[in-house]
Amino acid sequence: MTAPIERNRLDEEESPYLRDHADNPVHWQPWDEAALAAARERDRPIFLSVGYAACHWCHVMADESFDDEAVAAALNEAFVPVKVDREERPDIDSVYQTVCQRVTGRGGWPLSVWLTPEGDPFQVGTYFPREPRRGQRGFLEVLEEIATAWEDPAEREKLEDRAEQWRGAVTGELEATPEAADPGEGLLETAAEAAVRAADRQHGGWGSGPKFPQTGRLRLLARAAAETDRDPFEAVLVETLDAMADGGMYDHVGGGFHRYATDRDWTVPHFEKMLYDNALLPRAYLAGYRLTGDDRYAEVVRETLAFLERELTHPEGGFFSTLGAQSLHDGEREEGAFYLWTPAAVHEAVDDEAAAEVFCERYGVTEGGNFQGRTVLTRTRPPAGISADRAESYSEVTDLLGTAREELLAARERRPRPPRDEKVLAGWNGLAISAFAEAAVVLDPAFAEPAAEALSFVREQLWDGERLQRRYADGVTRIDGYLEDYAYLARGALDLFQATRDPEQLAFALELARGIEREFYDPEAGTLYFTSGEDLIARPQELTDQSTPASAAVAVEVLTALDRLDPDGSLGDIARQVVETHADSVRANPLQHASLTLATDTVTRGPLELTLVADNLPERWSDTLAERYTDPAVLFWRPVDDDHLADWLDTLGLEAPPDVWANKRQRGGKPTVYACRSGTCSPERNELTRALNWADRML
Repeated sequence: MTAPIERNRLDEEESPYLRDHADNPVHWQPWDEAALAAARERDRPIFLSVGYAACHWCHVMADESFDDEAVAAALNEAFVPVKVDREERPDIDSVYQTVCQRVTGRGGWPLSVWLTPEGDPFQVGTYFPREPRRGQRGFLEVLEEIATAWEDPAEREKLEDRAEQWRGAVTGELEATPEAADPGEGLLETAAEAAVRAADRQHGGWGSGPKFPQTGRLRLLARAAAETDRDPFEAVLVETLDAMADGGMYDHVGGGFHRYATDRDWTVPHFEKMLYDNALLPRAYLAGYRLTGDDRYAEVVRETLAFLERELTHPEGGFFSTLGAQSLHDGEREEGAFYLWTPAAVHEAVDDEAAAEVFCERYGVTEGGNFQGRTVLTRTRPPAGISADRAESYSEVTDLLGTAREELLAARERRPRPPRDEKVLAGWNGLAISAFAEAAVVLDPAFAEPAAEALSFVREQLWDGERLQRRYADGVTRIDGYLEDYAYLARGALDLFQATRDPEQLAFALELARGIEREFYDPEAGTLYFTSGEDLIARPQELTDQSTPASAAVAVEVLTALDRLDPDGSLGDIARQVVETHADSVRANPLQHASLTLATDTVTRGPLELTLVADNLPERWSDTLAERYTDPAVLFWRPVDDDHLADWLDTLGLEAPPDVWANKRQRGGKPTVYACRSGTCSPERNELTRALNWADRML
């Protein structure tokens, strides 16, 4: 029988990223006990490569090195090569990415790590070209050097000493918890001021490029702007929202956002589209819409959610993970090819000559282009300016733009499409459910339907009534859920309850919250870990935002929100313990801990709880919720009559009405709201505006 490491085993995996490497001559192994045991038995170092399906440079390294026979021979002879999809195994990525950032000062994908047979890292990097290039060491050269050193006893001892040091460092960094401290006051405003100081006031966002969405910082600014009326907070938020929506990171034909911009002015993106970005960014634009009333932000939300429904939705509900950056153009696979335009391509796709001309002016489509001879669409000229130079009126110009956009979308659908990673991940679906649910409350109740379908699908496929699995693909579920899966999905279920008034969704959120307590909370350390066990060299915590919000922060927010439904109050106790444990770290650098800063603010001041005693949301209340930014707030629906309340309590497994519902009834037979914060409640009101005004005075 062939030994596991003597062949490429990735054809047995469901991950599209791993399957993409199943034809490599490299004898790739998944991260499993068979591969790890083989490394120990043969006393070989492990070469660990971590990437994901939509990663451009992962594909480049695969084409240059992993498809190369000489590289494959070097890997197969001296190493146990292991390939990991970081979207399936964020725990592995977190541990070794931390090593990479600590040693090299940067991280990214593909992540390339050399490990002892026990899993301790001793060499690390990201993308390597096959041969040395522009100061970068060649991959084949590095492989040969490490293989030689491993066979030399003196050199191997040096590698193992380094591995021991690095293991100790990463374990301390990921697992350690400081002494608990009082979070204090004023943290939100301090963090927002730091965000303003660090902002690029000329081009929006932060840094000089590449520029990432930074949705945690945007939410910080939105909450601070709503609570303090400080102009700079709203100004930086608006500048960044405008820059992202106008630039090339936004898909001006099909809606939705690419991963990030490669430059300072948001012109050229990395073209992959991730579910999590297109779940998080609509909520940032909803915040901007509620703060400013700018309808353009609402339009960005509608277009982005339409993209998710059109291109990333599983036929049975739920959302796929990513669209890749590359697609075919003239027979070659090119980054961004699906999204780029020339004047000739626009005129060929659009029947009306005037509409094609107006579109090219609006979105900067020129003969020279702005990316490899073609154009990434950006909002270059406003419709009013175009109208001033043409015979058409402003309204005629906007009509022409709408016509052109529809015809270009239809033409683009005939192009070779980027590959789609059809994994359904529990946590990322939770983020998308939250986005649709908030849009249902603020913009249109119809947005709740795809959210409910996604939650139903994930619950049916990935929840066994007690534990959550992370991934569904091709009918197969795998991998125990991580903290982000429980926390994001619990948040999504809670948000959907607020949009639909369905107690089943609230009950599911409570089940997941109790799962967070059971699987991830360590009362002695006073923290929430990312994993439920210690299968790796370190048990990581996730306290800072990465591409997605810090899972510990989202868990704290959702535990705090659900504490009012918890008879023994343990959920709130856990949330308070976590923010106290990490109080000093958050206060030392609140901007680095943007989501945990928000969670700390929520715990310290208490969320705004709006008990709605009504069968549906009156139109004037809907208008109020669209016009006022109320984060953090929870809409706790309560049935009008006690018989229905008894049914709800049975669904939730509660014996008696919790404080949020107890003794709260309609006034005068009309929809009634009670606003509560930190256990203090307003008188019953028949107008939501009056209840919110009372809550504002409580700050």
